[in-house]
Amino acid sequence: MVNSNTYFEVLKWASSFLEKNNIETYVAEYLLLEKKQWTKTELLLHFKEEMPKEEQHQFKKDLEKISHHIPVQYIIGSCEFYGRRFLVNEQTLIPRPETEELVDLILKENSDSEKKVVDIGTGTGIIAISLKADKPNWQVTGLDISKEALEVAKANSKELNVSVSFLESDVLSGLDSLEKIDILVSNPPYISYDEWEEMDISVREFEPKQALFAEDEGLAIYKKIANEAKEHLSETGKIYLEIGYLQGNAVSTIFQKSFPNKEISVVKDMNGQDRIIKVI
Repeated sequence: MVNSNTYFEVLKWASSFLEKNNIETYVAEYLLLEKKQWTKTELLLHFKEEMPKEEQHQFKKDLEKISHHIPVQYIIGSCEFYGRRFLVNEQTLIPRPETEELVDLILKENSDSEKKVVDIGTGTGIIAISLKADKPNWQVTGLDISKEALEVAKANSKELNVSVSFLESDVLSGLDSLEKIDILVSNPPYISYDEWEEMDISVREFEPKQALFAEDEGLAIYKKIANEAKEHLSETGKIYLEIGYLQGNAVSTIFQKSFPNKEISVVKDMNGQDRIIKVI
């Protein structure tokens, strides 16, 4: 594989290997840091040490998978989100930094007092668990149509020792008709099938399509949420939704029709792109 066995030489080879396969070279360092649970400083301190042969062999196997566009998070089996480590697999969407902004906004804008919170399309449970961990007085429920995703969410809840209820449900259909929600949050599938060719290969080939794509130019699930939320949202209830960066006007219009007496606003992410719809 390489002429030398030091971590530095192995990492240098790995970066070159990924570059030849048109993969971002930083992934090699990210993989190594995650596998070793090292900081960058710790990596520097170990640079001149020999990497054990078995470790080299596994590292090469992992890089081969990455060269075939398998997401590095699936190879590692977990990733960081809002300061916590969550299990991920092929049945769940890989958490994005934009979703951390959604969680942060909800936590900052709402008090610690008891609230009923529902997360639609919970996936790995990152939103539901992160909210409950920071607001223990909240009663949080994560909903998902995927049994496999719910198993991952339950495992994360147990691993992090955060008590969240999880329920199999197509949007809000699984809830009791009398159940009222104080905060409704969702990062639903919002990519149009027309955008298939524009997607990164690793995303479209390996992440669950059910969690990514939606009919009606990516707006189908928003319309379903807007319709079903009318029955469940409390009088003072709020809705927070992650959106595609070009969907601000369309999603705002959908929710203004369903909630004419509420204020609808679009919140930009750290890159200045429309990313969150607020209904308050």
